Amino acid sequence: MQESNGNVAPPQELETFLPQDEKKDKVEKKYNLTKEKDVEEGDYDPFAERKLDNPTSNMDTLTHLLKASLGTGILAMPKAFQCSGLLAGIFFTILVAVVCTHCAYVLIKCAHVLYYKTKKPTMSFPEVAEAALDNGPQWGRRWAYTFRIFILVSLFITYFGTCSVYAVIIAENIKKVVHFYWESTQENFGIRIFILLILPLLIFMAWIKNLKYLAPVSMIANLFMAVGLGITFYFLVGTESLDFGKVAAVKHPSEWPQFFSLTIFAMEAIGVVMPLENSMKTPRSMLGFCGVLNKGMSGVTLVYILLGFLGYLRYGELVQDSITLNLEPHPDDPKIYEVLAQTVKISIAIAVYCTFGLQFFVCIEIMWNCMKDKFTQRPDLADYVMRTILVTVCVLLAVAVPTIGPFMGVIGAFCFSILGLIAPAFIEIITFWDIGFGPYKYLIWKNLLVLIFGLFALIFGTIDAFKSIISVYSAH
Repeated sequence: MQESNGNVAPPQELETFLPQDEKKDKVEKKYNLTKEKDVEEGDYDPFAERKLDNPTSNMDTLTHLLKASLGTGILAMPKAFQCSGLLAGIFFTILVAVVCTHCAYVLIKCAHVLYYKTKKPTMSFPEVAEAALDNGPQWGRRWAYTFRIFILVSLFITYFGTCSVYAVIIAENIKKVVHFYWESTQENFGIRIFILLILPLLIFMAWIKNLKYLAPVSMIANLFMAVGLGITFYFLVGTESLDFGKVAAVKHPSEWPQFFSLTIFAMEAIGVVMPLENSMKTPRSMLGFCGVLNKGMSGVTLVYILLGFLGYLRYGELVQDSITLNLEPHPDDPKIYEVLAQTVKISIAIAVYCTFGLQFFVCIEIMWNCMKDKFTQRPDLADYVMRTILVTVCVLLAVAVPTIGPFMGVIGAFCFSILGLIAPAFIEIITFWDIGFGPYKYLIWKNLLVLIFGLFALIFGTIDAFKSIISVYSAH
Protein backbone atom coordinates (compact mmCIF):
# COMPACT_ATOMS: atom_id res chain seq x y z
CA MET A 1 0.00 0.00 0.00
CA GLN A 2 1.34 3.45 -0.90
CA GLU A 3 1.26 6.46 1.38
CA SER A 4 -0.04 9.72 0.02
CA ASN A 5 3.53 11.06 -0.22
CA GLY A 6 4.62 8.30 -2.56
CA ASN A 7 6.64 6.37 0.02
CA VAL A 8 5.92 2.88 1.25
CA ALA A 9 3.36 2.74 4.06
CA PRO A 10 4.53 2.09 7.63
CA PRO A 11 5.27 -1.61 8.24
CA GLN A 12 2.54 -3.50 10.03
CA GLU A 13 2.71 -6.32 12.56
CA LEU A 14 3.17 -9.05 9.89
CA GLU A 15 6.48 -7.49 8.88
CA THR A 16 8.01 -8.45 12.21
CA PHE A 17 8.24 -11.98 10.76
CA LEU A 18 10.43 -10.86 7.84
CA PRO A 19 14.13 -11.79 7.81
CA GLN A 20 16.36 -9.09 9.32
CA ASP A 21 18.09 -8.23 6.05
CA GLU A 22 14.78 -7.78 4.27
CA LYS A 23 13.49 -5.65 7.14
CA LYS A 24 16.54 -3.37 6.81
CA ASP A 25 15.87 -2.92 3.11
CA LYS A 26 12.24 -2.00 3.85
CA VAL A 27 13.33 0.56 6.43
CA GLU A 28 15.76 2.20 3.99
CA LYS A 29 13.24 2.23 1.14
CA LYS A 30 10.43 3.41 3.38
CA TYR A 31 12.04 6.74 4.19
CA ASN A 32 13.93 7.12 0.91
CA LEU A 33 17.14 7.96 2.77
CA THR A 34 19.39 9.36 0.07
CA LYS A 35 22.28 10.50 2.24
CA GLU A 36 25.17 8.06 2.55
CA LYS A 37 25.23 8.56 6.32
CA ASP A 38 21.57 7.60 6.60
CA VAL A 39 22.08 4.45 4.54
CA GLU A 40 25.01 3.40 6.72
CA GLU A 41 22.86 3.81 9.83
CA GLY A 42 19.93 1.91 8.34
CA ASP A 43 20.53 -1.06 10.68
CA TYR A 44 19.10 0.86 13.64
CA ASP A 45 15.58 -0.28 14.52
CA PRO A 46 14.02 2.09 17.08
CA PHE A 47 11.08 -0.24 17.70
CA ALA A 48 13.39 -3.11 18.62
CA GLU A 49 15.36 -0.78 20.90
CA ARG A 50 12.25 0.39 22.74
CA LYS A 51 12.22 -1.21 26.19
CA LEU A 52 9.00 -0.81 28.19
CA ASP A 53 8.13 -2.35 31.55
CA ASN A 54 4.38 -2.36 30.91
CA PRO A 55 3.70 -1.83 27.19
CA THR A 56 0.12 -1.30 26.08
CA SER A 57 -1.59 -3.55 23.57
CA ASN A 58 -3.40 -2.29 20.48
CA MET A 59 -6.72 -2.73 22.30
CA ASP A 60 -5.46 -0.74 25.32
CA THR A 61 -4.36 2.07 23.00
CA LEU A 62 -7.67 2.02 21.12
CA THR A 63 -9.55 2.27 24.43
CA HIS A 64 -7.45 5.28 25.50
CA LEU A 65 -7.89 6.94 22.11
CA LEU A 66 -11.66 6.53 22.21
CA LYS A 67 -11.80 8.04 25.69
CA ALA A 68 -9.52 10.95 24.79
CA SER A 69 -11.61 11.88 21.74
CA LEU A 70 -15.04 10.96 23.09
CA GLY A 71 -15.23 13.54 25.86
CA THR A 72 -17.93 15.85 27.12
CA GLY A 73 -17.62 17.90 23.94
CA ILE A 74 -19.82 15.36 22.22
CA LEU A 75 -22.79 16.66 24.26
CA ALA A 76 -22.52 19.92 22.31
CA MET A 77 -22.82 18.25 18.90
CA PRO A 78 -26.61 18.86 18.55
CA LYS A 79 -25.86 22.56 19.15
CA ALA A 80 -23.14 22.36 16.49
CA PHE A 81 -25.59 20.81 14.00
CA GLN A 82 -28.00 23.65 14.77
CA CYS A 83 -25.30 26.05 13.52
CA SER A 84 -24.64 24.14 10.28
CA GLY A 85 -27.88 22.41 9.38
CA LEU A 86 -28.75 18.73 9.31
CA LEU A 87 -27.06 17.68 6.05
CA ALA A 88 -24.21 20.19 6.24
CA GLY A 89 -23.47 18.95 9.76
CA ILE A 90 -22.82 15.41 8.53
CA PHE A 91 -20.43 16.60 5.83
CA PHE A 92 -18.64 19.10 8.10
CA THR A 93 -18.19 16.56 10.91
CA ILE A 94 -16.55 14.13 8.50
CA LEU A 95 -14.34 16.97 7.21
CA VAL A 96 -13.21 17.94 10.72
CA ALA A 97 -12.59 14.29 11.62
CA VAL A 98 -10.50 13.69 8.48
CA VAL A 99 -8.36 16.80 9.06
CA CYS A 100 -7.82 16.15 12.79
CA THR A 101 -7.05 12.46 12.23
CA HIS A 102 -4.72 13.26 9.35
CA CYS A 103 -2.76 15.75 11.47
CA ALA A 104 -2.37 13.18 14.26
CA TYR A 105 -1.31 10.61 11.63
CA VAL A 106 1.24 13.08 10.23
CA LEU A 107 2.74 13.70 13.68
CA ILE A 108 3.22 9.98 14.34
CA LYS A 109 4.58 9.37 10.81
CA CYS A 110 7.14 12.16 11.23
CA ALA A 111 8.10 10.75 14.64
CA HIS A 112 8.80 7.37 13.03
CA VAL A 113 11.06 9.02 10.43
CA LEU A 114 12.88 11.00 13.12
CA TYR A 115 13.41 7.90 15.29
CA TYR A 116 15.76 6.62 12.59
CA LYS A 117 17.46 9.97 12.06
CA THR A 118 18.08 10.64 15.77
CA LYS A 119 18.49 7.03 16.92
CA LYS A 120 15.87 7.51 19.63
CA PRO A 121 13.24 4.81 20.33
CA THR A 122 10.60 7.21 21.70
CA MET A 123 9.79 10.92 21.52
CA SER A 124 7.23 13.25 23.00
CA PHE A 125 5.39 15.82 20.89
CA PRO A 126 7.83 18.64 21.88
CA GLU A 127 10.80 16.36 21.14
CA VAL A 128 9.41 15.57 17.68
CA ALA A 129 9.05 19.30 17.02
CA GLU A 130 12.64 19.96 18.12
CA ALA A 131 14.09 16.98 16.23
CA ALA A 132 12.32 18.02 13.01
CA LEU A 133 14.05 21.42 13.02
CA ASP A 134 17.36 20.03 14.34
CA ASN A 135 17.52 17.60 11.40
CA GLY A 136 15.89 19.93 8.88
CA PRO A 137 17.17 22.84 6.78
CA GLN A 138 20.05 24.92 8.13
CA TRP A 139 17.95 28.06 8.53
CA GLY A 140 15.56 26.42 10.98
CA ARG A 141 18.00 24.72 13.33
CA ARG A 142 18.55 27.70 15.61
CA TRP A 143 14.80 27.75 16.31
CA ALA A 144 14.58 24.06 17.29
CA TYR A 145 14.76 24.54 21.08
CA THR A 146 12.41 27.54 20.97
CA PHE A 147 9.87 25.50 19.00
CA ARG A 148 10.13 22.70 21.55
CA ILE A 149 9.51 25.05 24.48
CA PHE A 150 6.54 26.63 22.70
CA ILE A 151 4.91 23.22 22.12
CA LEU A 152 5.73 22.17 25.68
CA VAL A 153 4.19 25.24 27.31
CA SER A 154 1.13 25.19 25.03
CA LEU A 155 0.47 21.52 25.82
CA PHE A 156 0.82 22.04 29.55
CA ILE A 157 -1.42 25.11 29.72
CA THR A 158 -4.08 23.53 27.51
CA TYR A 159 -4.33 20.20 29.31
CA PHE A 160 -3.88 21.68 32.80
CA GLY A 161 -6.75 24.07 32.11
CA THR A 162 -8.80 21.29 30.52
CA CYS A 163 -8.42 19.14 33.64
CA SER A 164 -9.47 22.11 35.77
CA VAL A 165 -12.62 22.36 33.65
CA TYR A 166 -13.10 18.59 34.11
CA ALA A 167 -13.14 19.12 37.89
CA VAL A 168 -15.91 21.70 37.44
CA ILE A 169 -17.90 19.37 35.13
CA ILE A 170 -17.67 16.44 37.57
CA ALA A 171 -18.69 18.61 40.53
CA GLU A 172 -21.49 20.30 38.58
CA ASN A 173 -23.10 16.99 37.60
CA ILE A 174 -22.85 15.63 41.14
CA LYS A 175 -24.27 18.89 42.52
CA LYS A 176 -27.30 18.70 40.22
CA VAL A 177 -28.13 15.17 41.32
CA VAL A 178 -27.63 15.93 45.03
CA HIS A 179 -29.75 19.09 44.84
CA PHE A 180 -32.45 17.26 42.87
CA TYR A 181 -32.94 14.63 45.59
CA TRP A 182 -31.98 16.78 48.61
CA GLU A 183 -33.22 20.30 48.00
CA SER A 184 -32.19 21.36 51.51
CA THR A 185 -28.52 21.17 50.47
CA GLN A 186 -28.82 23.96 47.90
CA GLU A 187 -28.13 26.76 50.39
CA ASN A 188 -25.05 25.26 52.07
CA PHE A 189 -23.42 23.25 49.30
CA GLY A 190 -22.37 25.36 46.34
CA ILE A 191 -20.23 24.30 43.40
CA ARG A 192 -16.96 25.15 45.20
CA ILE A 193 -17.74 22.72 48.04
CA PHE A 194 -18.35 19.88 45.58
CA ILE A 195 -15.11 20.66 43.71
CA LEU A 196 -13.13 20.43 46.97
CA LEU A 197 -14.88 17.19 47.94
CA ILE A 198 -13.67 15.41 44.79
CA LEU A 199 -10.02 16.48 45.30
CA PRO A 200 -8.94 13.22 47.05
CA LEU A 201 -10.54 11.16 44.26
CA LEU A 202 -8.70 13.15 41.58
CA ILE A 203 -5.38 12.79 43.42
CA PHE A 204 -5.92 9.03 43.59
CA MET A 205 -6.58 8.97 39.82
CA ALA A 206 -3.39 10.96 39.13
CA TRP A 207 -1.35 8.47 41.18
CA ILE A 208 -1.85 5.81 38.49
CA LYS A 209 1.57 6.09 36.87
CA ASN A 210 1.36 3.79 33.87
CA LEU A 211 -0.90 3.94 30.83
CA LYS A 212 -1.14 0.14 30.98
CA TYR A 213 -2.95 0.42 34.32
CA LEU A 214 -5.05 3.33 33.09
CA ALA A 215 -6.49 1.15 30.30
CA PRO A 216 -9.15 -0.50 32.55
CA VAL A 217 -10.03 2.98 33.88
CA SER A 218 -10.53 4.22 30.32
CA MET A 219 -12.68 1.15 29.65
CA ILE A 220 -14.86 2.07 32.64
CA ALA A 221 -15.06 5.64 31.36
CA ASN A 222 -16.14 4.40 27.94
CA LEU A 223 -18.75 2.16 29.57
CA PHE A 224 -20.33 4.98 31.60
CA MET A 225 -20.16 7.36 28.66
CA ALA A 226 -21.96 4.70 26.62
CA VAL A 227 -24.64 4.42 29.33
CA GLY A 228 -25.09 8.20 29.38
CA LEU A 229 -25.22 8.43 25.59
CA GLY A 230 -27.50 5.39 25.37
CA ILE A 231 -30.08 6.99 27.66
CA THR A 232 -29.70 10.26 25.77
CA PHE A 233 -30.36 8.46 22.47
CA TYR A 234 -33.46 6.93 24.06
CA PHE A 235 -34.73 10.40 24.98
CA LEU A 236 -34.07 11.53 21.41
CA VAL A 237 -35.79 8.73 19.49
CA GLY A 238 -38.01 6.96 22.02
CA THR A 239 -40.04 9.72 23.65
CA GLU A 240 -41.43 11.67 20.73
CA SER A 241 -41.61 11.50 16.93
CA LEU A 242 -38.88 13.20 14.91
CA ASP A 243 -39.95 16.04 12.66
CA PHE A 244 -37.78 16.95 9.65
CA GLY A 245 -39.99 19.98 9.06
CA LYS A 246 -38.65 21.95 12.03
CA VAL A 247 -34.96 21.71 11.11
CA ALA A 248 -32.86 23.22 8.31
CA ALA A 249 -30.77 21.12 5.95
CA VAL A 250 -28.13 23.82 5.49
CA LYS A 251 -27.78 26.98 7.57
CA HIS A 252 -26.41 30.35 6.46
CA PRO A 253 -22.59 30.33 6.17
CA SER A 254 -22.36 33.04 8.85
CA GLU A 255 -23.30 30.38 11.43
CA TRP A 256 -20.79 27.76 10.24
CA PRO A 257 -17.77 29.06 12.22
CA GLN A 258 -19.45 28.16 15.50
CA PHE A 259 -19.94 24.60 14.23
CA PHE A 260 -16.23 24.24 13.52
CA SER A 261 -15.35 25.89 16.83
CA LEU A 262 -17.44 23.37 18.78
CA THR A 263 -16.47 20.28 16.76
CA ILE A 264 -12.72 20.78 16.40
CA PHE A 265 -12.12 21.38 20.08
CA ALA A 266 -14.45 18.54 21.09
CA MET A 267 -12.76 16.01 18.80
CA GLU A 268 -9.12 17.14 19.05
CA ALA A 269 -6.82 14.90 21.14
CA ILE A 270 -3.38 15.70 19.73
CA GLY A 271 -1.76 15.91 23.16
CA VAL A 272 -2.28 12.24 24.04
CA VAL A 273 -1.26 10.81 20.64
CA MET A 274 2.50 10.60 21.27
CA PRO A 275 2.22 9.32 24.88
CA LEU A 276 -0.06 6.56 23.57
CA GLU A 277 2.32 5.68 20.72
CA ASN A 278 5.33 5.71 23.05
CA SER A 279 3.65 3.18 25.36
CA MET A 280 2.65 0.69 22.63
CA LYS A 281 4.06 -2.80 22.28
CA THR A 282 3.64 -2.55 18.47
CA PRO A 283 3.87 1.19 17.65
CA ARG A 284 3.75 0.59 13.89
CA SER A 285 0.17 -0.57 14.37
CA MET A 286 -0.85 2.98 15.24
CA LEU A 287 -0.63 3.85 11.54
CA GLY A 288 -1.95 2.18 8.39
CA PHE A 289 -5.35 2.29 6.73
CA CYS A 290 -6.77 -0.07 9.37
CA GLY A 291 -4.43 1.10 12.13
CA VAL A 292 -5.43 1.96 15.69
CA LEU A 293 -5.67 5.68 14.92
CA ASN A 294 -8.02 5.31 11.96
CA LYS A 295 -10.17 2.70 13.71
CA GLY A 296 -10.59 4.84 16.81
CA MET A 297 -11.37 8.08 14.99
CA SER A 298 -13.81 6.34 12.64
CA GLY A 299 -15.86 5.13 15.60
CA VAL A 300 -15.69 8.53 17.30
CA THR A 301 -16.84 10.29 14.13
CA LEU A 302 -19.84 7.98 13.75
CA VAL A 303 -21.02 8.63 17.32
CA TYR A 304 -20.53 12.39 16.92
CA ILE A 305 -22.63 12.40 13.75
CA LEU A 306 -25.40 10.27 15.29
CA LEU A 307 -25.80 12.41 18.41
CA GLY A 308 -25.56 15.69 16.50
CA PHE A 309 -28.03 14.57 13.85
CA LEU A 310 -30.63 13.08 16.22
CA GLY A 311 -30.27 15.80 18.86
CA TYR A 312 -30.90 18.61 16.40
CA LEU A 313 -33.67 16.65 14.66
CA ARG A 314 -35.43 16.01 18.00
CA TYR A 315 -35.26 19.50 19.54
CA GLY A 316 -34.70 21.71 16.49
CA GLU A 317 -33.88 25.33 17.25
CA LEU A 318 -34.64 24.73 20.96
CA VAL A 319 -31.53 22.57 21.40
CA GLN A 320 -29.30 23.85 24.22
CA ASP A 321 -25.51 24.09 24.61
CA SER A 322 -25.40 20.62 26.18
CA ILE A 323 -27.99 18.08 25.05
CA THR A 324 -28.44 16.87 28.64
CA LEU A 325 -30.12 20.20 29.44
CA ASN A 326 -32.92 19.25 27.02
CA LEU A 327 -33.73 15.97 28.77
CA GLU A 328 -37.07 16.58 30.48
CA PRO A 329 -39.57 14.24 32.21
CA HIS A 330 -42.25 12.83 29.94
CA PRO A 331 -45.82 13.69 31.06
CA ASP A 332 -47.00 10.05 30.73
CA ASP A 333 -44.52 8.69 33.27
CA PRO A 334 -42.47 11.55 34.77
CA LYS A 335 -40.88 9.48 37.56
CA ILE A 336 -38.99 7.06 35.34
CA TYR A 337 -37.78 9.86 33.11
CA GLU A 338 -36.54 11.82 36.12
CA VAL A 339 -34.50 8.78 37.18
CA LEU A 340 -33.11 8.38 33.66
CA ALA A 341 -32.16 12.07 33.44
CA GLN A 342 -30.27 11.85 36.76
CA THR A 343 -28.59 8.62 35.63
CA VAL A 344 -27.22 10.49 32.61
CA LYS A 345 -25.65 13.11 34.90
CA ILE A 346 -24.10 10.47 37.16
CA SER A 347 -22.76 8.52 34.16
CA ILE A 348 -21.22 11.65 32.64
CA ALA A 349 -19.60 12.56 35.98
CA ILE A 350 -18.05 9.09 36.36
CA ALA A 351 -16.91 9.04 32.72
CA VAL A 352 -15.21 12.44 33.03
CA TYR A 353 -13.61 11.41 36.34
CA CYS A 354 -12.16 8.29 34.74
CA THR A 355 -10.88 10.42 31.85
CA PHE A 356 -9.09 12.82 34.20
CA GLY A 357 -6.08 10.51 34.66
CA LEU A 358 -5.48 10.15 30.92
CA GLN A 359 -5.77 13.89 30.21
CA PHE A 360 -3.65 14.83 33.24
CA PHE A 361 -1.01 12.30 32.14
CA VAL A 362 0.15 14.89 29.58
CA CYS A 363 0.79 17.51 32.30
CA ILE A 364 2.48 14.99 34.61
CA GLU A 365 4.78 13.75 31.85
CA ILE A 366 5.84 17.30 30.94
CA MET A 367 6.47 18.34 34.55
CA TRP A 368 8.29 15.15 35.54
CA ASN A 369 10.61 15.31 32.52
CA CYS A 370 11.58 18.84 33.58
CA MET A 371 12.43 17.90 37.18
CA LYS A 372 13.32 14.19 37.34
CA ASP A 373 17.08 14.80 37.06
CA LYS A 374 16.99 16.72 40.36
CA PHE A 375 15.42 13.84 42.31
CA THR A 376 17.62 10.81 41.59
CA GLN A 377 17.78 9.47 45.17
CA ARG A 378 14.05 9.02 45.89
CA PRO A 379 12.38 9.48 42.50
CA ASP A 380 9.17 7.60 43.37
CA LEU A 381 8.44 9.79 46.40
CA ALA A 382 9.20 12.94 44.41
CA ASP A 383 6.94 11.72 41.61
CA TYR A 384 3.96 11.15 43.94
CA VAL A 385 4.48 14.51 45.69
CA MET A 386 4.65 16.27 42.33
CA ARG A 387 1.44 14.59 41.14
CA THR A 388 -0.36 15.51 44.38
CA ILE A 389 0.70 19.16 44.21
CA LEU A 390 -0.22 19.46 40.52
CA VAL A 391 -3.72 18.06 41.03
CA THR A 392 -4.26 20.24 44.12
CA VAL A 393 -3.30 23.40 42.19
CA CYS A 394 -5.52 22.32 39.31
CA VAL A 395 -8.52 21.85 41.63
CA LEU A 396 -7.85 25.10 43.52
CA LEU A 397 -7.90 26.91 40.18
CA ALA A 398 -11.35 25.41 39.56
CA VAL A 399 -12.46 26.49 43.05
CA ALA A 400 -11.20 30.03 42.49
CA VAL A 401 -12.82 30.34 39.03
CA PRO A 402 -15.71 27.85 38.62
CA THR A 403 -16.60 29.64 35.38
CA ILE A 404 -13.18 28.77 33.93
CA GLY A 405 -14.75 26.98 30.93
CA PRO A 406 -15.15 30.04 28.68
CA PHE A 407 -11.60 31.21 29.49
CA MET A 408 -10.25 27.79 28.56
CA GLY A 409 -12.21 28.13 25.32
CA VAL A 410 -9.88 30.97 24.34
CA ILE A 411 -6.76 28.98 25.26
CA GLY A 412 -8.17 25.88 23.58
CA ALA A 413 -8.99 27.77 20.41
CA PHE A 414 -5.48 29.17 20.29
CA CYS A 415 -3.48 26.13 21.44
CA PHE A 416 -5.49 23.32 19.84
CA SER A 417 -5.52 25.10 16.48
CA ILE A 418 -1.74 25.46 16.59
CA LEU A 419 -0.94 22.13 18.28
CA GLY A 420 -3.50 19.99 16.48
CA LEU A 421 -3.52 21.48 12.99
CA ILE A 422 -0.80 24.02 12.21
CA ALA A 423 2.19 22.46 14.03
CA PRO A 424 1.85 18.93 12.49
CA ALA A 425 1.65 20.44 8.99
CA PHE A 426 4.79 22.50 9.63
CA ILE A 427 6.61 19.51 11.18
CA GLU A 428 5.84 17.34 8.14
CA ILE A 429 7.26 19.92 5.71
CA ILE A 430 10.47 20.26 7.75
CA THR A 431 10.84 16.50 8.29
CA PHE A 432 10.57 15.74 4.57
CA TRP A 433 12.65 18.76 3.51
CA ASP A 434 15.64 16.61 2.48
CA ILE A 435 13.59 13.51 1.62
CA GLY A 436 11.25 15.09 -0.90
CA PHE A 437 7.72 16.45 -1.09
CA GLY A 438 6.38 13.92 -3.59
CA PRO A 439 5.07 14.40 -7.17
CA TYR A 440 4.40 18.07 -8.00
CA LYS A 441 5.47 18.88 -4.42
CA TYR A 442 1.98 17.93 -3.32
CA LEU A 443 3.00 17.82 0.39
CA ILE A 444 3.46 21.59 0.23
CA TRP A 445 0.00 22.17 -1.26
CA LYS A 446 -1.69 19.71 1.07
CA ASN A 447 -0.19 21.30 4.17
CA LEU A 448 -1.01 24.76 2.87
CA LEU A 449 -4.70 23.74 2.91
CA VAL A 450 -4.31 22.38 6.44
CA LEU A 451 -2.66 25.65 7.46
CA ILE A 452 -5.58 27.66 6.07
CA PHE A 453 -8.04 25.38 7.90
CA GLY A 454 -6.03 25.80 11.12
CA LEU A 455 -5.99 29.60 10.83
CA PHE A 456 -9.74 29.53 10.20
CA ALA A 457 -10.24 27.49 13.39
CA LEU A 458 -7.87 29.76 15.32
CA ILE A 459 -9.56 33.03 14.36
CA PHE A 460 -13.20 31.99 14.56
CA GLY A 461 -12.68 29.70 17.55
CA THR A 462 -11.11 32.54 19.51
CA ILE A 463 -13.92 34.93 18.54
CA ASP A 464 -16.54 32.37 19.60
CA ALA A 465 -14.75 31.80 22.92
CA PHE A 466 -14.70 35.52 23.69
CA LYS A 467 -18.42 35.68 22.92
CA SER A 468 -18.95 32.89 25.48
CA ILE A 469 -17.02 34.84 28.12
CA ILE A 470 -19.10 37.95 27.47
CA SER A 471 -22.31 35.89 27.58
CA VAL A 472 -21.41 34.19 30.88
CA TYR A 473 -20.39 37.36 32.70
CA SER A 474 -23.23 39.41 31.26
CA ALA A 475 -25.61 36.86 32.78
CA HIS A 476 -23.85 37.15 36.14
